[in-house]
Amino acid sequence: MPKPLIAGYDALFADLDGVVYEGGKAIEKAVDSILAVGKLGKRVAYVTNNSSRKPSTIADQLSDYGLPVTEDEIVSSGQTGVELLSRLVPAGSKVLVVGGEGLRNYVQLAGFVVVSDSEDHPVAVIQGFAPDVSWRNLAEASYSIQKGAKWVATNSDWTIPQEKGLAPGNGTLVSAVHTAVGQLPVVAGKPEPAIFETASRRFGVKRPLFVGDRIDTDILGANRAGIDSALVLTGVSTRKELLATKSDSWPTFIIGDLSELLVPYRQPKATKYGYKLGDVEVELLNGKVRVTFGDPKSLDALRCACAVIWGSGRAIHTLDVETALFD
Repeated sequence: MPKPLIAGYDALFADLDGVVYEGGKAIEKAVDSILAVGKLGKRVAYVTNNSSRKPSTIADQLSDYGLPVTEDEIVSSGQTGVELLSRLVPAGSKVLVVGGEGLRNYVQLAGFVVVSDSEDHPVAVIQGFAPDVSWRNLAEASYSIQKGAKWVATNSDWTIPQEKGLAPGNGTLVSAVHTAVGQLPVVAGKPEPAIFETASRRFGVKRPLFVGDRIDTDILGANRAGIDSALVLTGVSTRKELLATKSDSWPTFIIGDLSELLVPYRQPKATKYGYKLGDVEVELLNGKVRVTFGDPKSLDALRCACAVIWGSGRAIHTLDVETALFD
């Protein structure tokens, strides 16, 4: 009997924004699906690039949705960022923190002295996202880095999903400092592998499945860390972006929502000119990618189209792809 997708893994690592919630609202089917994964005996952890809040605050939010989460189950890029910081400068050093309460808390717990002004001569800068980060914060970070301070960024996400839409993320703020100082930071969060290594080590798991909504950070990061991934289409990345993605960012699985972790995953099967799944068939003929049977808006069609395009060995801009597959 076919087993559910999650059955082949010893843990579920889930991103938060765009996967479990969007802004302050839980995403449909996410909570029930995660609870069901836990009942199957799988370890569940939350691996997030969000460093602005304490793990306890995030755990409280998830608990309000009905998920019994402890702060130990939150793996934040802020925590990994401080681990990286500890390898660069001695404990007790002055560190200029750009970010929220959560990041300041991580830095203090690691034995560093938190400062906010370049005149305090910090030996390092750690930069994370918070809604109230100001021009002055970015300027003080820039002054410190120009004076020789080590620079760590918790993540480089260009955007964050909110209930109203996409908003600028930490990557935009990091880019502003980069423009001023002419160098790049050491990055802790996705798509770098360090945060996945932190999570696997903390929970002692060997074969986790990571679920994320962003190709450029979540999926690329999981691939770099050697972890299987599932792209869920409830957040940032679009069908068009998925069809066009490069091989280093191909997800292991494509799912519509988290409930699909609990059912067998169906892979497209090769046909003479393309791929077939269920009652959908997608073909590549004379440079044209077309849905020859079935609903082009369906998830089956998307999976087939990805298999066709990714297996063609051609860049997507050289192909004529049926618009209905990504509109």
